[in-house]
Amino acid sequence: MGTESLDFKGKVALVTGASKGIGAAIARIYAEHGASVMLSSRKIGALEETAATIDGDTAVHAANAGDPEQARACVAATIARFGGLDILVNNAATNPYYGRSIDIDLPRFDKIVEVNLRGPFVWTQEAWKQSMEDRGGVVINIASVGGMKFSGSIGIYDMTKAALIHVTKHLASELGPHVRVNAIAPGLVKTDFARALWEPGADRKDWPWAMGRLGQPLDIARAALYLASDLSSWVTGEVIVVDGGSMVV
Repeated sequence: MGTESLDFKGKVALVTGASKGIGAAIARIYAEHGASVMLSSRKIGALEETAATIDGDTAVHAANAGDPEQARACVAATIARFGGLDILVNNAATNPYYGRSIDIDLPRFDKIVEVNLRGPFVWTQEAWKQSMEDRGGVVINIASVGGMKFSGSIGIYDMTKAALIHVTKHLASELGPHVRVNAIAPGLVKTDFARALWEPGADRKDWPWAMGRLGQPLDIARAALYLASDLSSWVTGEVIVVDGGSMVV
């Protein structure tokens, strides 16, 4: 038998967008399995509130995921606090626009690209330069099923997620074998971030996909646990779809 384990003791994780929703769930599940976890998002108060609910070794650092200098500082703070960086989860995202893609104004277009696409690349670049080039590690990008199909009113957001999937595969090729890079593509998950998509049908019991329910942040966190663990040691450049079967109906 192999020595694969879900014991993360001695591992250091950094999760962006970690004050709530999917990011908070990933930070919590890593800490529960023994990792030291740096939680990052824009608002320090929200980070502190979330960290206080996690039983484990955590720290917080406020950073705008779309700002390269703040990304660099957060990675450095993680290494200074915990001694290295083994797992980076690029979860932070934004979507300030709903409607026809052709009608979007350029400032909001640029903001979506800055946070959702350039952001994960920059954070990965900093993790590589500051720790993973020597130490090795795992990068997990939170993409979306919207990056794999047409989904209507969030076309620019979906465009960035499609590009993020491509970046994931490209970096997996470049950074292996020392660093594995994978993505998770969630379906519709019950978070504040996705409220505009699920709230109109919040009371329904028969969502139109195979599993018949909305996703929960924990559904995505469990996939992130697998991808960060030794159990996936031969998995890189892949996209794990966690969508309750919405892509097969």
